[in-house]
Amino acid sequence: MLISEDEWLSTLYPNQINSFDDYIKFAAQLRPLIKSHVQNILKTGTNVVMGFPANTKKQRKWFNCLCEEVNSETELIYLKISNELCLKQLAKRRIEQPSRAAFDNEEVFYYVTQYFEEPVENEVTTLNVAVKNLEQVKGNTGN
Repeated sequence: MLISEDEWLSTLYPNQINSFDDYIKFAAQLRPLIKSHVQNILKTGTNVVMGFPANTKKQRKWFNCLCEEVNSETELIYLKISNELCLKQLAKRRIEQPSRAAFDNEEVFYYVTQYFEEPVENEVTTLNVAVKNLEQVKGNTGN
């Protein structure tokens, strides 16, 4: 089961997220609901894929606590890619999803990136690192 923070935020708070501070505020309000919901799903034995940021140790700790409280394991898939590739993907997403243009831009990217903390193995049960560079993406559109 896939649960996307973007979908929940846009459904619960339509047209209310107009700045990064708005996002922080509403994402924090959403977290307790998501935690309870995901834990209930995990208790049934169903795997949950969460499309939520795990860019900081604090965010990853939240995921760990969510899972540990119901005796579930965590797996973090870390996409280790260059800023250049991230910006190209954001540009593509702005075209595909024009409603995201206010946040999927270079200014917000660099603002958020300053807080990024690379994950380490002891933070989660399983850490999978996928490394891609721009040449790999240009040469193989299937990845």
